[in-house]
Amino acid sequence: MNDANPSRRPALHFVGFRGDEYSRAIRVFGPPDFIHVGWDSWAKLDVAAGDIVVFARGTFDDPPSAYSFPDIYEAPDDASA
Repeated sequence: MNDANPSRRPALHFVGFRGDEYSRAIRVFGPPDFIHVGWDSWAKLDVAAGDIVVFARGTFDDPPSAYSFPDIYEAPDDASA
């Protein structure tokens, strides 16, 4: 995990969501800051200490995939940000 900035808000990451479970996760956790198509070494590096990671399947302790997945970065709701 990356070093955490104590003044920053923890980021919310969704990993491996493909269908209806995504809508359910949003109802429970709110909209994610990052959406990772799969758990790879890049996704693991994006997670800073204190961040919240929600997996459709698996856990943070699972080994990352040997193959890379593209990431989707959500745009902020406020266009001025």
